[in-house]
Amino acid sequence: MRLLKGLLLATALGVGQSGAAQQIGTNATPTQNGAYTLSVKSQLVVETVVVKDKKGNFINGLTAKDFTVTEDGTPQTIRFCDHQELPLTADPLPITPADEEQITLYKRLTHTQIAPEDPGRTQYKNHRLLALYFDMTAMPPQDQVRALAAAEKFVRTQMTPADLISILRYGGGSVDVLQDFTADRNRLLSILQTLVIGEGQGSADSIDDASSADTGAAFGQDDSEFNIFNTDRQLSALQTAAKMLGQMSEKKSLIYFASGLRLNGVDNQAQLHATIDAAIRAGVSFWPIDARGLVAQAPLGDATQGSPGNQGMYSGAAAQAVTDKFQRSQDTMFALAADTGGKALFDNNDLTKGVVQAQRAISDYYIVGYYTTNTAQNGRFRKVKITVDSALEANLEYRQGYYANKEFSHFTPTDKERQLEDALMLGDPITDLTIAMEINYFQLNRAEYFVPIVVKIPGGELALAKRFGAEHTLIDFVCEIKDEVGGVTVTNVRDNVNIKLSDSTAAELARRPIEYDAGFTLTPGRYSVKFLARDDETGRIGTYQTTFIIPNLNKETKRVPISSVVLSNQRVDMKDALYNATKGKEAAKNDAANPLVKDGLKLIPSVTRVFSTDRELYVYLQAYEGNPTSSTIATAANPAPAKPVAPLIAFVSFYRDQKKAFETGPIAVTPQPGSRLGVTPIGFNIRLGELALGRYECQVNVLDPTGQKVAFWQGSIMLIR
Repeated sequence: MRLLKGLLLATALGVGQSGAAQQIGTNATPTQNGAYTLSVKSQLVVETVVVKDKKGNFINGLTAKDFTVTEDGTPQTIRFCDHQELPLTADPLPITPADEEQITLYKRLTHTQIAPEDPGRTQYKNHRLLALYFDMTAMPPQDQVRALAAAEKFVRTQMTPADLISILRYGGGSVDVLQDFTADRNRLLSILQTLVIGEGQGSADSIDDASSADTGAAFGQDDSEFNIFNTDRQLSALQTAAKMLGQMSEKKSLIYFASGLRLNGVDNQAQLHATIDAAIRAGVSFWPIDARGLVAQAPLGDATQGSPGNQGMYSGAAAQAVTDKFQRSQDTMFALAADTGGKALFDNNDLTKGVVQAQRAISDYYIVGYYTTNTAQNGRFRKVKITVDSALEANLEYRQGYYANKEFSHFTPTDKERQLEDALMLGDPITDLTIAMEINYFQLNRAEYFVPIVVKIPGGELALAKRFGAEHTLIDFVCEIKDEVGGVTVTNVRDNVNIKLSDSTAAELARRPIEYDAGFTLTPGRYSVKFLARDDETGRIGTYQTTFIIPNLNKETKRVPISSVVLSNQRVDMKDALYNATKGKEAAKNDAANPLVKDGLKLIPSVTRVFSTDRELYVYLQAYEGNPTSSTIATAANPAPAKPVAPLIAFVSFYRDQKKAFETGPIAVTPQPGSRLGVTPIGFNIRLGELALGRYECQVNVLDPTGQKVAFWQGSIMLIR
């Protein structure tokens, strides 16, 4: 649940160290001062070429000198040429009933990416890459059983030592990588056997034509309108899978199990073209398999639906509509195969034959690579022509062209959204923009905690542009928090912020960072957070990811339960925020829940823990007395407590070179009236002018004289002029 988010100008940027109670870090890698980086952009184009003679036999022994490559008529210099020769003989996997029991049932952890091919490594050389893709949304349970049985049969009896197989599943709105490319047959069988039959249902194809069943329902919205989006989602999922496989240079085949895929007129043509284009760009061929097998259809439909109940059943229109519907569902699969170099398997009950023909299509080919001389990154199609010495009289099969990369300036709104999605899916952070983050927590009630997240980005790294006579910068923000145990997304934030800056503020941005903050309500547990920021002027992206723990302070018995400790030297009027997403009553409600907001002023945590000695240092935290009774704390029902509440004692110490350099006087603090948790706010305003510059260890001490308990917090700070 999102509570608050805003964008403010912070005071300074430095390097901070994490304390015991907070998660603080940065995605920037340390670099040497004065170092320069030379960046050269080039696009490597990789083509897989099958070379056969007139009799259909493969021609071996060719080198780079035997090939000629042109791109849009311009000759290209071949950088490498590698021959791949793969066996087609398979040794069946012997499995006895006793062996069946010994197969380890691997826990299926779903991932969102196929691991890319590491530069300089040849882990996929002389291997055949086959991706088994199960579209669970497009298959009824009986077809799912048939598809999984076919895949299991192939793995057991027809998989060769050269085969590497990956298993992907589409269902529930996402493409899950159940297994990366592997030759471990037992692992593959385990995953196939543990796939849940019937999952992914709920988006079944429904139509409104002469073949539609008469359900007796009142007139309502046309169900076929929803199929437009369902088909787009299925094609978009295929596009995502193709882009994953595009990270490998070898020839790739995606075996697509589905019970047909029917377009809705011209409404899905754009997504169909985008899916085919992505596959061509990635060098992936689709091999669709109709999981329905050989179908003997009744003229007016089978027993899974009611009778049409319209005049079409007397004119023949209903029977014709049933036939057309079935054929159109196969036409789309045929188009996917034909346009990407694959072949579809229809009307055959042995679905394994579809996997085998994809396997046999990859047995002997050459990998030819070159760096294109056309450096324009405009996303346009480029025609490729490859020839060999005419004396060989060879027939060549290869990709006839590709789409160039796109510069950010040529991105469409759809391209920009997909760039954010891809960056969010990547396992490794992108560090084009430096991001520092601090995560704190404050207890709201027995079950929930308010978790403010503060992100700092150096202003000098953001591009400023002049538009309509005013300085401004555009920034996209995406934040996702997942439960580490279940892997489920708990909450997220998505913002597209247009920040208009005055001349004076824009001038200061080059030497001051921008700070973004968001607030969430979470329960105790272990979480992972991934934050992404993109400069919308240049397309540069920065991501930050880490794990953090929200402790259960209700179980704290040995120490005084305290929240995170916030260090800051900046309080900002909420009206002065450059950007605030919450308005009106919602903003007032969120401000009331945020412990860092008081009297219209917001305490801005210093992520980097660098403080100027000419400004005060603010220290803020909360202590909790557990569950005080009504006899100790005043409430509406009991305005006068029977006993006075014993105060807590708190003070702050600075240490340098393991010696105490400064210490505040102790203060006595008592819980807020009416607080069931015994929330005790603790705050210090510390003048730093008399302290020497340099690094210190800041220690916050909280003592409970009555309960004989104590709590300490330590963190490093840096004092500058």
